[in-house]
Amino acid sequence: MAKKQVDEMSFLDHLEDLRWHLVRATLSIGVAAIIAFIFKKFIFDVIIFGPTHMNFPTYEGLCKVSQFLGMTDTTFCAEEFPFIIQNRTVAGQFSAHIWTSIYAGFIISFPYVLYQLWSFISPGLKSSERKNSRGFIVIASLLFFTGVLFGYYIVTPLSINFLANYQISDQISNEFDISSVIAIVRSSAIAAGFVFELPIIVYFLTKVGLVTPQFLKKYRKFALVIVLVLSAVITPPDIASQVIVAIPILILYQVSIYISAIVVRNQARKTAKENKKNKVKS
Repeated sequence: MAKKQVDEMSFLDHLEDLRWHLVRATLSIGVAAIIAFIFKKFIFDVIIFGPTHMNFPTYEGLCKVSQFLGMTDTTFCAEEFPFIIQNRTVAGQFSAHIWTSIYAGFIISFPYVLYQLWSFISPGLKSSERKNSRGFIVIASLLFFTGVLFGYYIVTPLSINFLANYQISDQISNEFDISSVIAIVRSSAIAAGFVFELPIIVYFLTKVGLVTPQFLKKYRKFALVIVLVLSAVITPPDIASQVIVAIPILILYQVSIYISAIVVRNQARKTAKENKKNKVKS
């Protein structure tokens, strides 16, 4: 019945339906942003500026590892970072508060935003396709939040630690602008969140026939190069940091190959059953 109603909808009806889904998604982001705006002390002092203090869990863990390996000259075991955070514009802090709240609202409400997107797309799918994609929102949300945590606890600390201790002259002191610090935390977390959606993207690309397991295996070497380049861009230019970031991405790529193979196998079985039914009828 739902499929029939979707087929009978005009283009303008689809646009109207999409508009209301976008409105509800935007409202959810707005509500979450207001909550984040109210709890500004927690958002900034604990979350945003957490990786700028040496008592951050990642630094403590890396310090213990370096000590275990006998490394004495390491920046992970310092008492504090050699920089200060400053604001150089009149509306800088207020602007940072507003935009950080909006980004935080998007991260918090991501499952609901995804639900609205799925609610718009799913009526156009077959019942079997909707059944096979039943756990889409849960899996996609878990992957996104896992990526956000990876970006926050791994990529961000490694980047801040390297950039804060990088020095071209003793005559220069680091006084980072608040917008620069927030940008590192925000871009690392959100970018990693979307990167971790790779298995979901491959699943749908395989469903529509744009990607196959053979294609992913054939270009695995090129994917490895792309991953290493991506790791070099979002992390400090040292081998250890790039490997730490590259490993989970390569694992996701391998998982995507298995997912693509499963989709292709299921489609082949479905086609074989339909052909068998057609032969019996004929």
